[in-house]
Amino acid sequence: MSANSFGSRFVMTSFGESHGAALGVIIDGCPAGVRFDTDLLQNRLDRRKPGHQSQVVSNRQESDAAEVLSGVFEGITLGTPIAIMVRNQDARSDDYKEIKSSPRPGHADDVWLTKFGHRDHRGGGRSSGRETVARVMAGAVAQMMLQQVLPDTRVIGYASQVGPFRLTDAERADVQSKDIDSFPARFPSASAAEVEKALKLAQDQGESYGGIAEILISSPPLSLGQPVFHKLKSDLAQAFMSVGATNGFELGSGFAATMSQGTDFHSGDQNVYGGIRGGISTGENILLKASFKPTSSILDIAKKGRHDPCIITRAIPVLEAMTWLVLADHYLWNRTDRI
Repeated sequence: MSANSFGSRFVMTSFGESHGAALGVIIDGCPAGVRFDTDLLQNRLDRRKPGHQSQVVSNRQESDAAEVLSGVFEGITLGTPIAIMVRNQDARSDDYKEIKSSPRPGHADDVWLTKFGHRDHRGGGRSSGRETVARVMAGAVAQMMLQQVLPDTRVIGYASQVGPFRLTDAERADVQSKDIDSFPARFPSASAAEVEKALKLAQDQGESYGGIAEILISSPPLSLGQPVFHKLKSDLAQAFMSVGATNGFELGSGFAATMSQGTDFHSGDQNVYGGIRGGISTGENILLKASFKPTSSILDIAKKGRHDPCIITRAIPVLEAMTWLVLADHYLWNRTDRI
């Protein structure tokens, strides 16, 4: 199996399976001299792991304590490959014996077996959402690098829709002033308690929901992105769509733009472009959206196992990490674009 790496200049390679000994990442291309913030790294891992942010997520108990194996000395990056891993501690592989010969609907069990002829059925192996722990570690390092040179740039993720619940326009406009993690399901709304109640009920009944996550890049740098095959929007789309359970991507006004006439759409409101034109960042805020299908584990499978009734809550830190990775990649690319 190839294609386990992401990026052109800032390159991450993830390794490990959901129920293997460990999962980890190797980061190649991070410059020397970056102050390595272990607290930021652990915070990002804690935000992704089960049970940290809400009761309405999988109850798998993993400490996800990061072990930095190489590339950092005396708290500063060396410019050499950075290797980080976390060890699996609460796998419970016996829970997955039945699916060895009975693929789960909606999962990758059967297609992976057809493609490779052999697979790790324990928790889905590398098709498990647990693989994203590697992305979060790499994204944390990308964030460390960029915040050293771009201190005003922020990446803010939140759920704008969970099942039938949607943020109002006023709530969406106010996300920058809120502590997103303090809201159940990372849904920054006055109705967040209703969302939590609905997800708890879904958890009990073996039901699941999909929804939409939004990522706002505040104060991004100018001129990121290549004009043809590595447009900033195309690399962000690839990053988002590589996350499990995603089934849609939008930039700016997205699919709603199809309902507009050109004279209205191009009337001067720059927000409709989402902060990217011609594949290149304009310096304005960038708004990205990713839709997620309902979690595939439902009914008896969900009741017997440890699954999220809605994946968005824990996917948000992953999308934030992928955003930092793309920004870091293009920032380093820009350093070679001209003299």
